[in-house]
Formats: sequence, structure tokens, C-alpha cells
Amino acid sequence: MAFRAELRPLSPAPAARPEVAAAYGLGCAPIGNLFTPVAATAAEATVGRALERGVRFFDTAPHYGEGISEQRLGAALAGVDRDTVVIATKVGRTIVDAAGDPVPVGGTGTSTVGDLSRDGVLRSLEGSLARLRTDRVDLLYLHDPADVDAALRGALPALLELRDQGVVRAVGVGMGRTVPVARLVREAGAALDVVMPAGRLTLLDRTAEDDLLPAARARGVGVIGAGVYNSGVLADPVGAPYFDYRPATPDQVDRALRMAAACTAAGVALPTAAVRYPLRVAGVEAVVVGARTPAEVDAFADAADAEIPETLWAALDHVARASAAAGIAPGPHD
Repeated sequence: MAFRAELRPLSPAPAARPEVAAAYGLGCAPIGNLFTPVAATAAEATVGRALERGVRFFDTAPHYGEGISEQRLGAALAGVDRDTVVIATKVGRTIVDAAGDPVPVGGTGTSTVGDLSRDGVLRSLEGSLARLRTDRVDLLYLHDPADVDAALRGALPALLELRDQGVVRAVGVGMGRTVPVARLVREAGAALDVVMPAGRLTLLDRTAEDDLLPAARARGVGVIGAGVYNSGVLADPVGAPYFDYRPATPDQVDRALRMAAACTAAGVALPTAAVRYPLRVAGVEAVVVGARTPAEVDAFADAADAEIPETLWAALDHVARASAAAGIAPGPHD
């Protein structure tokens, strides 16, 4: 699969590797100090390495570091031809300061609060454009809408208006829970361009395939995978046993370890299989992978070239099916 036209750079970069540029994006939550502080210079180096490896799709949000992720991405891309990259950001949350007041346009803060109103969407995008140092966004997501009815009344019509005006090229919904997104897809129909089920289309958690993906396919809505490591357990089940930002359960760790053993036997790293898995699913156009260092960028970019035997996919599917048959829940997400 590959990005649809609305999600491709307007002008291709000569040095971009097609196999990476067409299917992989850099998730920029980590350079916004997710879990661990990241120096501004390290963040710039990470984005720079992504560009060197052919990545041309960058995914950020005001919520990531309360504006810091967008600010750093904008700084790192300042000297890059805007038409050769695709930038995705999100609306639905307002950045506030320590007193709980909205920060000035383009500023950073200490927290975010939900705002699904039309005015909230417009203010949020105005701030994002300032931090990103650009006049447009290629893909604008509604970010984790807690109230689907409010999203349908206020936020979604505002997104569609922005697309009609050419301020954004495509609109979507990004969320870690599949039931609300599936409802938005069913009720908004083909008005949405893409959805991004974070952490729900992974080796461990495939719940997006139950309800969301069938609804998206029926309406021609594209799908972008994200959260492929489920917060760490699929990157390193021993060293980072986390699932959805919480300690993984013993069952989740056990499944990840069994998957890691199958990967080792096949000569493939577990994180490589985790990165590649969403692209095997019908309707999935791309996968966004978070990275905080150039080495982490190299790891997922190298996954694009890795040879993965079908026997390994069969073994990983067997672990997933066996867990489902035993009634082991993927995790608390709906």
C-alpha cells in the first residue's frame, strides 16, 4: 500500500527512498519530551535523520509536549522545501498555562484541555501553523474526541470547512479507542479521508480489525497505523514492559515474549515485525513510528528493507489467535 494522493508530498524529494517515503512516517510525540526529556538539538537531529532516510511524512500534535513537538518539528523543517514533505497535526485540545489559561497563539504551555468547538478548532490550527512555521497542514486530525456528538456538531464541520478552503489537504480522526472512531466513520462517511487507530492495529492488539477497519473500507476511508510498539512492550518486552502507557499485564508480556522468540528463531527483530505488521492489513496505507533519536529512526527505516518470511507471520498470528481463544484481552481501550 502507499499514501493516497492527498497525503503525498506535492513535489517529490530527489533523494527520498520510495519504499520509505511511500509508507512510513515519523511520529513526533517523543521529540516533545514524551516519557523522557529530549534536547532541542537531539530533536533536530532526529528529524534530520528521518529526512536522510527518505521519510517525508511527519506526524505531530499540540498535545505532544504542550506545543513543544510542533515547535521543534517546525524548526527542524525550516530549511526544507515545504512541498517535499507532508505534515500532519491535530485539533481538539487547547494548550493552557499553569493557571489554566490558553497560551498566546503559537506558544507552549504546561497542559492541554479538550475543546471540540468550531472556534476551538480554528484557534488550535492557528497556533499549530505558527509553531510549525508553515501556512498549511497536509493532514489535520481530530485528536481523541471524548464526546462524539460534540465532535459531529462542532469540530468535524470545522475540519471539512478548512479542507474546502484549502488550508488543509485532508482530514481524519486519530484515537486510541476504536468504538468512537468507528461511529465517526459510519456517521461522517466518506467526508473523512483517513483514520489513525493508535495502538489498536498491532501484533498484540488487533481490535481495529473488528469494527473500525470494515467501516473504513466500506466508505473508502484510508487507515494509518500508529502506536505499533504499544508503548514499549513490542519494542522490548523485558526492558520496556509497558502497554498503553501503563505497566503491561503478565499476559501481555508473555505474549510479547513468545512473539519475540518466534522472531528470533526467524532471524528478525521483534520491533521490525511490529513496524511492518500494519502494512499487511487491507486498507492500511502507511504506518507512523515514534522516534526520539537518529538510531531509532534507523531502526524503523531499516524495517522497510527487512526480509520477513511468511512462516514468521503465521507464527505471530498463531500467538495472537491463541491468546484471543483463551479470552486474554488486549488492553483497556474502549
